[in-house]
Amino acid sequence: MAARIGWEGVFPAVTTQFRKDFSLDLEGTAKVIEGLIRDGVSGLIVCGTVGENTSMSRAEKIAVMETAKGVARGRVPVIAGIAEFTTAFACETAKEAARVGIDGVMVMPALVYSSKPHETAAHFRTVSQATDLPVMVYNNPPIYKNDVTPDILASLADCDTVVCFKDSSGDTRRFIDTRNMVGDRFVLFAGLDDVVVESVMVGAVGWVSGMSNAFPREGETLFRLARAGRYEEAMPLYEWFMPLLHLDARPDLVQCIKLCEAIMGRGSALTRPPRLPLEGTDKAHVEAVMAKALANRPKLPEVGLKEAA
Repeated sequence: MAARIGWEGVFPAVTTQFRKDFSLDLEGTAKVIEGLIRDGVSGLIVCGTVGENTSMSRAEKIAVMETAKGVARGRVPVIAGIAEFTTAFACETAKEAARVGIDGVMVMPALVYSSKPHETAAHFRTVSQATDLPVMVYNNPPIYKNDVTPDILASLADCDTVVCFKDSSGDTRRFIDTRNMVGDRFVLFAGLDDVVVESVMVGAVGWVSGMSNAFPREGETLFRLARAGRYEEAMPLYEWFMPLLHLDARPDLVQCIKLCEAIMGRGSALTRPPRLPLEGTDKAHVEAVMAKALANRPKLPEVGLKEAA
C-alpha cells in the first residue's frame, strides 16, 4: 500500500500566506512551498488546519492547490486538505482537487456538526466514493470534536480509495489497535508533532508536521532517525525539538507555527480572523522557545538529506 501511493517521510502542513489586507498571497505561498522542497521534505499538505482551510473560500482553496502543484512540479507528492461543513461540499472539493491534478486528499470529518460514529464513517465513505484520488483520513478530535476511532477506520477497509490514516489524537495506541484490526491495510501517519518518535515506533511511516514549516531539515532528520531505529541519535534532537513541537498541540497552533516561520524568515506570521496575532505572554513564550532553540541548534546526524540550497 505504501509503495503504491509513495507517501512516507515528513509532509509539512503548509501555511497559507496572506497580505496585510488579509487577501490571499499566492506568490508568498509559492515561496514557502519552494523553500520546503529545497530543504528536503518528502511531501506537502496544503489547505490543512495549519493552512487555514476553513478561513478560505472554495476559489481560494483551488488557487492554493494549483499553486502548490505548479511549484512542486512532481518533485514531491502534494495532498490537499478537505474541510467542509457538509459531505456534498467535501465531495465537490475532492473533485476540484482531482481536476487540478493533486496527488491525494486529506479528508477531515464534516465540520461544526458533532456526528455519531456511523455518521462519521458515512462521511468518509461517501467522499472516498466520489473520487479516484487516494484518501488520507484525518483524525483530530481535540480540534474537530469528532473522533475517528480504530473501529470507525476499520469499517472503511472496503473503501478502495481510503489508503492512509493520519492520527492527531496523541494516543499512539490507536496505531497498534488499527493494525490489530486490519493489519497493514492503511498507511499510518503521525499527526501530532510532540508524539512523532513514539508514533514511528508503533508503525507510522509518515508525519504531517506543523513545526517542520520552521525547521524542515530538523523534522526530516528526526523522522529518518526514528524510522532507522537510531534512537540514541534521535533522542538529543527530539529533546531539543520538544518545546517547539508542543506548540503544535495548542489551540492556537497556527499562530504559533506562523510566528516561528516568520522568525526563521520563511513566511509571514499573519493569520486570518478569527485567528488573531499572538500577544503578551503567549507571544513572549513562543519567542523565548525559539530564541533558546536557535541558541542551541544541534548539528544534525547524517540521514541522506540532500544539501540545502
